[in-house]
Amino acid sequence: MADPRAVAVNVAANTNQPGFRGPVYPDGSFAYVPIPESAATLPPGRFPVDEPLPTYGDLDLPFEIPADLRETPVHLDPELPGVHGRDRATYGDPHGVKAGRIAGLGPGDWLFFYATLSLRPHGWAGPGEGPTGGGAERDAPDPDDDLAPDWGAYLFAGIRVERTLAVGDRSETGGDASGSGGDPRAVDRDAAAAVAPTNAHLKRDPFDARVVVAGDPVASGPFDRVVPLSAPEAGADANRLVTALSSDSGKGPWWRRPMAFDADATATLLNRIERG
Repeated sequence: MADPRAVAVNVAANTNQPGFRGPVYPDGSFAYVPIPESAATLPPGRFPVDEPLPTYGDLDLPFEIPADLRETPVHLDPELPGVHGRDRATYGDPHGVKAGRIAGLGPGDWLFFYATLSLRPHGWAGPGEGPTGGGAERDAPDPDDDLAPDWGAYLFAGIRVERTLAVGDRSETGGDASGSGGDPRAVDRDAAAAVAPTNAHLKRDPFDARVVVAGDPVASGPFDRVVPLSAPEAGADANRLVTALSSDSGKGPWWRRPMAFDADATATLLNRIERG
């Protein structure tokens, strides 16, 4: 088997959706906060798996969600084993730029996830009034040297790929796994349900994922500590993991774009993740 390659994509809460970033704490630990569900969804009885559509109030978070968000449904994608009650490693994406990168991944490759996170002290109470939210802002310990002040972009989780379905792939029955009576730009819903039945895109109406990834639930999951992609001086400045190892230039709003890593760069990145 060839050495693994990787793609990293931006996910999770941000200042647009739902209006705040998830926290990174001074020691590099963090909380994964998904974005709100922005699309129409099926009734729960039509989900491939019998489960409710999760809301912010259902999430296992170390801080309080504002009351006006607690009943808001969330788009819990990626699914990460052991996080927010999930036991599968899956991801779906409807956006052509990201889906095109991800579709090239095969078994043993890695799909990494990064997010923009705000530096918060341990014990942060959650987003509230004012620019920093509530709780424990005083007497916070100095952050680790590699964390950016205020906010930065950080790798926080990965899926080791077992199966990738993309538009145009052949389905398990030999048919074309695109369309099949639905959106011709989407993977076949039945094929996706067979490999990733609890993925958030299978709760949408219509199903819209152009690529679906199912991963090894043992090897996949959140990291113990974030891996910074931002320079320690400023969140908007990319560090060498971006500029020297990835396909991205690190110029402009690089923290919104997908990044590809060849086999050598992936090996370096995996070593960096293991070190924490």
